[in-house]
Amino acid sequence: MNRRDALTHAFLSDLPFDTDSHPNLVQAVEDIARAVLTVEKNNADFAAARVLRRLVDPDQIVSFRVAWEDANGEVQVNRGWRVQGSQAIGPYKGGLRFHPSVNEDILRFLAFEQCFKNALTGLPLGGAKGGSDFDPTGRSEAEIMRFCQAFMRKLAPFIGPDRDVPAGDINVGPREIGYLFGAWREQAGIYGGALTGKGLSYGGSEMRVEATGFGVVYFTQHALAEQNTSFDGKRVAISGKGNVATHAAIKAIDLGARVVALSDTSGALICEDGLSHDAVQWVQAQKAQGAGIDTPPAAYCATFKPGATPWDTEPDIALPCATQNELDGDMAQTLIDGGCLCLAEGANMPLTDDAATALREADILHIPGKAANAGGVAVSGLEMSQNSHRRFMDADTVDSALQSIMTDIHTRVAEEGRNGDRIDYVTGANIAGYRRLAKAIVAQGIL
Repeated sequence: MNRRDALTHAFLSDLPFDTDSHPNLVQAVEDIARAVLTVEKNNADFAAARVLRRLVDPDQIVSFRVAWEDANGEVQVNRGWRVQGSQAIGPYKGGLRFHPSVNEDILRFLAFEQCFKNALTGLPLGGAKGGSDFDPTGRSEAEIMRFCQAFMRKLAPFIGPDRDVPAGDINVGPREIGYLFGAWREQAGIYGGALTGKGLSYGGSEMRVEATGFGVVYFTQHALAEQNTSFDGKRVAISGKGNVATHAAIKAIDLGARVVALSDTSGALICEDGLSHDAVQWVQAQKAQGAGIDTPPAAYCATFKPGATPWDTEPDIALPCATQNELDGDMAQTLIDGGCLCLAEGANMPLTDDAATALREADILHIPGKAANAGGVAVSGLEMSQNSHRRFMDADTVDSALQSIMTDIHTRVAEEGRNGDRIDYVTGANIAGYRRLAKAIVAQGIL
């Protein structure tokens, strides 16, 4: 066993939580530990401060009951959480997710990852994540509003512009952010930027909806340029049909790529000639209406294949943009056998361990989500700044700032991950994020 593996094994054997009930958190911690423990042990200050051990334990976990009334006047009860990971470099920042799968393990892993992602942006942002096991599927507008208001009654005491600034995530879009912000403002009795992803009419930022998907493509552009290639003419397969997936598709099309697939949980929408902007906008409209994508209009020359995945299309570039652990070892092998050159994560930890191992052994360019999908939180940081200054930027200015931030992230990650003419983006992202966090934690003493 080499030194890195020995350090990782020792660290994982002494984690401060029940590992059996936190599989996603263990996966995230192991990934980062493998990259950064040698860095920590080789720096006396970092080692003495036990930086990674402190980051594994969030600063605070807020857990609460959410009771609300449904359309039939019956009381419904859900669970809500806010996991505040680290405030070492700025106020807590991270999304809220409403989905039946939400539990403490998923939110702890997401908050842990968010700390490193936010550190990579160079902005003063800490890391957090929250949400509820509430399922909005089939619920009326009034029911969603009542749930958001009930959720915020419990969350409001723990957030604020300089304390913790939530944003949206799965099933928490502009509508839900509006209800949540209104409830927070009513309870706080002040107007402030306590959430991001707000509507433009009440303090939101241009480009926030597009930011994560665009950012994935901007970062991947730089990675491809390192290989003396580009998106132009490449076959791109994308999983998901939400904001990240569809806006990544739009930007890839703009750069000359042929986007051959989008998907949902029931199958893949495939177009060998490449989806058009109109086709992607149809997918967006279907998503907004809560409808499926299995009946594409004939004009789009696209076919929905039940049970298929985007990875069956032999893409040059794969962008998993749906959810965690969506792409397993067999799917990774399908990509490898199909000649995939590059995989960039639009979702948080979308690869299983087996998939990540397969890509690494095949020497496929693999860009982790904490680097590639940092565009969303970057523009959220810009929204916070705009709220503080009471001055707002137009879309072109925000897009220019986003491109600059993604360029800077690539530079930091490449510097840490470069080995000769190759760049290990996974290792580089983990180390670059860790160094910034570690320096701040050491500087502020034992807390």
